[in-house]
Amino acid sequence: MTNLIDSGNDIHAGSDAQLRRNAYNAAFHELGLNWFWDAAFELPCADGERDCVRDYLAQHQSHLLKAYDAEFLVDAILAAKERCVPQLTAPGCNPAAAIDWRALRQHQVGV
Repeated sequence: MTNLIDSGNDIHAGSDAQLRRNAYNAAFHELGLNWFWDAAFELPCADGERDCVRDYLAQHQSHLLKAYDAEFLVDAILAAKERCVPQLTAPGCNPAAAIDWRALRQHQVGV
């Protein structure tokens, strides 16, 4: 079984950055986007979030902009991120734990 939680010493309890990173990665997973922002990725600042996500799409996922409107994608990502935050901050959860959502994407056989 794959370990989905990284409880390494480099993560500080209550880390706002890690919580936001987990929320983005959970949103990507929820939307079926095969993206993962690790600790090396600089997160968008909260006040420029829309612009930063739009820029990320243009620079790293431009193929999606051929099929979808940029504002539609930004709205979907930010809405999914906001839906994920309550689950990540629920009692008993460690919002500073690094969750590897990629490990949940396993190939299915015989579906």
